[in-house]
Amino acid sequence: MPEIHVVRKDNRALYEKYFDPYFRLRHDIYVKQRKWMDLDRPDGREIDQFDTEDAVYLFCIDNGQLIGAMRAVPTLLPTLMSDIFPYLNLRGPVQRPDVYELSRIFVVPERRGEHAGPRVDLLLLTAIMEYGISIGLTGFSIVLETWWLPRFEKCGWKARPLGVPHMMDGMSVMAVLVDCDETTWQSLCKQIGLTRPTLTWQGLEEVNRQALPDIFLHAPAAAQPAQ
Repeated sequence: MPEIHVVRKDNRALYEKYFDPYFRLRHDIYVKQRKWMDLDRPDGREIDQFDTEDAVYLFCIDNGQLIGAMRAVPTLLPTLMSDIFPYLNLRGPVQRPDVYELSRIFVVPERRGEHAGPRVDLLLLTAIMEYGISIGLTGFSIVLETWWLPRFEKCGWKARPLGVPHMMDGMSVMAVLVDCDETTWQSLCKQIGLTRPTLTWQGLEEVNRQALPDIFLHAPAAAQPAQ
């Protein structure tokens, strides 16, 4: 099973070797593959104004290789929704201490789909729920392409639209608020067969974290022979 590592400013020094591959993977995926040409940079790294020291990253690492990632930014700080796409949210900006904005969610092409082993995308969605519960979040805001919505519904994420879809560069895009709760997290754990929390908090032992509910999935008892 790949490991999901929490990377914050407190422990970033432990993960410096992964950041150059991480930004290059973002460039490969969002610029070269998905043709988001506004993000193109001559150095081949996709970095924006939200990659600050306050951003939190989940790095999915398998055998020392980065195979997927996700970024979370506190909504009390500038976000994609507040600064780039405010018109997507008809209710006004989401600026709450208990809500983080998610962005730059990706899995490397060779690890996508069930044929490549454990579903890395589901593992990341489970891990960010675990992270949110651990630090007391109640939700995640996201600017996303609308094709994400059926995926969220299928895995149990509860996404509430904050506005209507807009067409951008041939893509249908909208803003949503996703509930972060124990029920969703436990449902995801069961879907992918997790029997314990999945996050690795290396170098973050001093971070104040809430206790997680018990998710141990005990194997069903063997059937007793009829008397």
